[in-house]
Amino acid sequence: MSMSIWRAGAAALALAGLVTGGQAWAAGPCSPSPAHEAFDVQGLKSELMVTALSCGAQDKYNNFVMKFRTKLASEEHVLNGYFSSTYGRNAQRQHDDYITQLANVQSERGLKSGSAFCQQRLSMFDEVTELETAADLSSYAQAKDILQPASYLTCTAPNRPAATSRARSTGRTTTTRRTVRS
Repeated sequence: MSMSIWRAGAAALALAGLVTGGQAWAAGPCSPSPAHEAFDVQGLKSELMVTALSCGAQDKYNNFVMKFRTKLASEEHVLNGYFSSTYGRNAQRQHDDYITQLANVQSERGLKSGSAFCQQRLSMFDEVTELETAADLSSYAQAKDILQPASYLTCTAPNRPAATSRARSTGRTTTTRRTVRS
């Protein structure tokens, strides 16, 4: 009997390896997407907004938004493109849902942290004040542990042969995006 338990365990491990390996392979060929940076920056912006509202730091948040308004608008444009190309007619609803879920999960973490939340998060305003460029902001957003409601993996998929020949005949290029949402 112990041999059959061992075999069942080995089979389960092998199956888990196949499933995990398949996911790793599926994620492997992805190159960094501009949308990844946009999600990072949006997550940081939301985290700072939640912190400002929870900790009475609206002036610091407004200063952040004014300082990086061009970068924030640019990343919002990238997110709009991501949701449009991924969800089509449902893009605005999906984008709104993402923004709402993002603020909700970040607020929930604040509630769980209690009074320590403001102590932990207010220093982020001092840190972003020291940033000088849009590239600095992107690097900072990527390096921070910003809570997201879901994991978005965006990849630019290669053109299909049929789409490529059609693109040549019409003079337009076609880009297909593969998105995995977990």
